[in-house]
Amino acid sequence: MKAVAITPGEKGSAKLVEIDKPKISDINDGNGVLVEVLKAGACGTDREINNAEYGTAPEGEDFLILGHENFGRVVEVGENVRDLEKGDHVVATVRRPCGDSIYDTIGQQDFTTDSEYYERGISRIHGYWAEFYTENADFLIKVPKKIADVAVLLEPISIIKKGLKQAEDIQRRLDIWHPKTAAVLGTGNVGLLTVMALRLRGFEVHGFGLQEPEGYLHAELCQAIGATYDATRELSVTDSVKKYGEYDLVFEATGYSPIVFDAMQTLKENGILILSSVTGGKRTTDGVPSDLINQEFVLGNRVMVGTVNANREHFEMGVKSIAHAEAMYPGWLSRMMTHKVEGLENFEKVFDILENGGEYGAIKTYFEVKKS
Repeated sequence: MKAVAITPGEKGSAKLVEIDKPKISDINDGNGVLVEVLKAGACGTDREINNAEYGTAPEGEDFLILGHENFGRVVEVGENVRDLEKGDHVVATVRRPCGDSIYDTIGQQDFTTDSEYYERGISRIHGYWAEFYTENADFLIKVPKKIADVAVLLEPISIIKKGLKQAEDIQRRLDIWHPKTAAVLGTGNVGLLTVMALRLRGFEVHGFGLQEPEGYLHAELCQAIGATYDATRELSVTDSVKKYGEYDLVFEATGYSPIVFDAMQTLKENGILILSSVTGGKRTTDGVPSDLINQEFVLGNRVMVGTVNANREHFEMGVKSIAHAEAMYPGWLSRMMTHKVEGLENFEKVFDILENGGEYGAIKTYFEVKKS
């Protein structure tokens, strides 16, 4: 079968490879499921791995099949699989409990403390930029056919759902917390999905991006579901509180670490800041009013928390969120899926879009591996 793989540590090494089609017998205890990949999402993580910023091959192999965003159809199930059958649509989770930490042991591998972690398409396990994959049924999420067209968005939504759940869990420290306003910094794929998730919860949401709003699809999508959009070139995040007031919740999804310090200054008392960007560079920031930020966080009981990867629970919450969005805002998620690339053999086009997304006006880029 065809797959797209890289050689870890070698920049620009992505290539199309031919490998053996996996078998359900590869999974022990009769819990194996063979899945035919229909769509596979592409994001900055895949670009960064191909740029040799990180990425680790499985033990004993010298290549890593890319891809962690996925959507497919069940082809075959093992004898002990009970909740899935041939023809079901599924999305697979990403991280696996293969480590030694207590969190791996209790099935909360998304909180692992091991420095060596196991993520499909990222670290030590092959990913989903392939025609087929096998997986233990425990890591597959059944997807209703009514949302199949946009289900490849489930993985990034799961990260958002995890972040928002962490916020709710943390805010149980308060006997009463009724958040009303939120700012979302960055209106790319994750940012827009966060705007959607917060609007579904009834928040007054203010989105912030780089581009001017006129003719900008990201801005149109914010406004289409009742959120605002501002370009940070015209209205900085810190100055936005003069227009909108301070925020109960801020969700950062920019990939630009200095903006975090601006965000910290926009929270209300008892507010919470959620960080989702994985910034692997060496950028430093001068001119940060650290005394003021520290004082406001201490005196205002403010909180900052990170969200990365997600567990089965968050994927299942994401399925409900997609269904809710399709009911409330029909067609909105489909408008996000701007760039379809047909066939794994056209992977170079995917990387071109990922590297030059602004020029393409891309929001979500994905492979159509096989028509559903």
